[in-house]
Amino acid sequence: MPRPTCYEWSVTLLELETAAAAKPDALRDLSDNLVFGEGDPDADLMLVGEAPGEEEDLSGRPFVGRAGQLLDRILASVELGRDSVYITNMVKFRPPGNRNPRPEELAASEPVLLEQIRAIQPQVIGTLGNVPTQYFLRTRDGITRTHGRWHEWHGIRLFPLYHPAYLLRNPSRERGAPKWQMWQDMLELQRVLLTLPPKGPAQLIDTAEQEGLF
Repeated sequence: MPRPTCYEWSVTLLELETAAAAKPDALRDLSDNLVFGEGDPDADLMLVGEAPGEEEDLSGRPFVGRAGQLLDRILASVELGRDSVYITNMVKFRPPGNRNPRPEELAASEPVLLEQIRAIQPQVIGTLGNVPTQYFLRTRDGITRTHGRWHEWHGIRLFPLYHPAYLLRNPSRERGAPKWQMWQDMLELQRVLLTLPPKGPAQLIDTAEQEGLF
């Protein structure tokens, strides 16, 4: 039987968060603490990482550790706050040892993510790092090749960005370094966000075409 790609009914974010707390069997090895997402439920920009880390697992909030604090500063550099965007992860529960989510865990987490996108209707999705970028673009190219380029995903603009944790491991700000590249990417993201029209009617996301990458 094909795995479901979405819920069969329209749900609010609050209803979805309640439903998401019930882990499917494919996520049995992950933490029991749900890290659903937070921010503006009507945001133009939705940021998607891979999975919660230790501090996110303890707090129930996405991107609150060192990488999250850097993300806050990155957003502030282009006059964005956490309350003006929506931040979430592909997988809503922490994998053991902060490992990358496995293919079956990504597949099991997909319905909740797709419903979040349907509920928020972002005009731009920013993918943070390799895992979400490869999922949305159905590519195996790494983030060093895909960052800073515009794509379209089911009628939504998609913009890959470095994950803040990668920038913490590469702290140089010299021209051409990842932090310098991230600054250029954020300026481009800001440029597009400032030119977005008001949101129109809700868009239908045809998930039947979203094939698994792995």
